[in-house]
Amino acid sequence: MISLISFLVVIAICIISHEYGHYKTAKLAGVQVHEFAFGMGPVIWQKTAKDGTQWSFRIFPVGGFVRLAGMDEEKPGEEVVKGGAFTEKTAIQRFLILFNGALANIILAILLTAIFLYGHGILDLDNTRIGELMQGFPAQEAGIQTSDVVKEVNGTIVDDWNGMSKAIKESAENGPVSLLIDRNGNLKSFNVEIPISEEYGVPLLGIRPAYRSFSLAGSVIHSFSYIFRMSAEWVRGIYMLLTNQSDADITGPVGIASLAGRAARAGLWSFISFLAIINLNLGLINLFPFPGLDGGRLVFIFIELITRKRVPDRVENFIHLAGFIILIALILFVTWKDIIRLF
Repeated sequence: MISLISFLVVIAICIISHEYGHYKTAKLAGVQVHEFAFGMGPVIWQKTAKDGTQWSFRIFPVGGFVRLAGMDEEKPGEEVVKGGAFTEKTAIQRFLILFNGALANIILAILLTAIFLYGHGILDLDNTRIGELMQGFPAQEAGIQTSDVVKEVNGTIVDDWNGMSKAIKESAENGPVSLLIDRNGNLKSFNVEIPISEEYGVPLLGIRPAYRSFSLAGSVIHSFSYIFRMSAEWVRGIYMLLTNQSDADITGPVGIASLAGRAARAGLWSFISFLAIINLNLGLINLFPFPGLDGGRLVFIFIELITRKRVPDRVENFIHLAGFIILIALILFVTWKDIIRLF
């Protein structure tokens, strides 16, 4: 039940923010909006606003859409006011309307990351300060303390956590490890025997990095750099997946629900972190230049900007329909794999 509720909360936040990005940009561009819907299937609640937009909730809360005038989605009795059709707008306006749905998700991911950095902080891997000792491991038994800073491992200077961790694991295979530690300005030496942990399968000293907290301004600034790095890793991962250089797996709605439940059970900050990652992924996926996605539609606008001619509507619609069918098939396949994995 926790997984289901968490999944619905995640989907609601992601979909509403994405569609609101489309909606707000369309309204600013003077496009008539017939409907803003959350969910799919039959309508269970709806209200018509003063500007004529229908706001509705539908029975299956796993999607949503903004129905814009002039996109051949008018219902009987709906009229398109002059100048209010999406297709009547300039290529730049249409580009922004399509692009800003994904942008809304990315902006939300940045804001959630900033909240996480400010309220929770992150493990500081840029130095070798010890933040926590693991119970029953060699570091605790040797007398190493929290706030100690590891300066050298077997005579090799280390200045970041990953480099220190790698040096300790490599040195532990050849016998006791010599550690030079700075404790409040005083240097202390330790010779520590680090056996292979039965639980983790590697030599483990039993230390964790300290947390780094940020000011409000610092959290906002650093959130941009974190999102940029995660985006670059996402693009790299997609490239490696498409070129068969990676065996990374893809998860669908069932897998996301399972992960959302785990994040919720781990606490508020874990859930906020998960929500930021999902929003970033949704934004980037929608910008992927594949028919049926916003990115696929943006490709046609690029073609229009370059050639000064629109691709015929029937050609574009056919390509998007084919892409949509492929996407649905992929979602069904991934969902089936998620179900098999769970059971």
